[in-house]
Amino acid sequence: MKKLFKLILNNIPRPILIRLSYVARPILAFLLRGTKFTDPIDGKSFKSFLPYGYGNQRNNVLSPSTLSLERHRLLWLYLQNETDFFQSEQISKSSSKQNKSIKLRNSETNSPLKVLHFAPEQAFYKKFKTQQNIIYTTTDLLSPLADVKADICNLPFTDNCYDIIFCNHVLEHIPDDTKAMQELYRVLKPGGMGIFQIPQDLSRAKTFSDDAVTNQKERAKIFGQYDHVRVYGYDYFDKLRSIGFKVIEEDYTSKLAPEFVKKYCLAKGEIIPVCFK
Repeated sequence: MKKLFKLILNNIPRPILIRLSYVARPILAFLLRGTKFTDPIDGKSFKSFLPYGYGNQRNNVLSPSTLSLERHRLLWLYLQNETDFFQSEQISKSSSKQNKSIKLRNSETNSPLKVLHFAPEQAFYKKFKTQQNIIYTTTDLLSPLADVKADICNLPFTDNCYDIIFCNHVLEHIPDDTKAMQELYRVLKPGGMGIFQIPQDLSRAKTFSDDAVTNQKERAKIFGQYDHVRVYGYDYFDKLRSIGFKVIEEDYTSKLAPEFVKKYCLAKGEIIPVCFK
């Protein structure tokens, strides 16, 4: 199965993979049902997760039901446990439900949050799309899930218009990531929150890129994926700060009990970049 997944990932374009996954997911979820691992996004449990990766595949990381990876499940848990992102108007009016460290809502108006989601992940798409307490807009150049086809370096949105922006595992594909970050900052409301996850090598002090590497196999070997243009180091957070963001380097797995890190198949030590304007 590992070789089959690698062949599929490396040879089938992503928009087609997204469409095929709607057929494959219920079959995979049925075949792998069990009790050892749980996907917190939908609460379903399995005897194992699937392997995933363009270069060296990681075993037991892809949820059969939501197709979530470690980063998706970590972000879900963070939003659920530490913010009021999922709270309905009825819940948010209840003082007993206000013990969240990050308040995204105006307690006076309880108006829906305007959310912009770049390259929307399937793991989140249906959940967010049907959520009554947000106004949800998706954007991408190629994804069939995008409401607005747009270039992240030249967005068709007005200044200061979104309360929350999700832009995860996108910036490593963008040659001019400085311009992309500036656009993210421009369209985020003052006080708004952005989460901009990236594949990151925390052992590197500085981000590495090399435009001279053009062979796809070499790019996959060096950058982790054939269509990545850099490997982000620890300086990623400071680059976001240079754009104007206030950045929390959230090492969220350190706040979870070890048994939950294992049960949810999380990547221990992964940092969530939580950004505010």
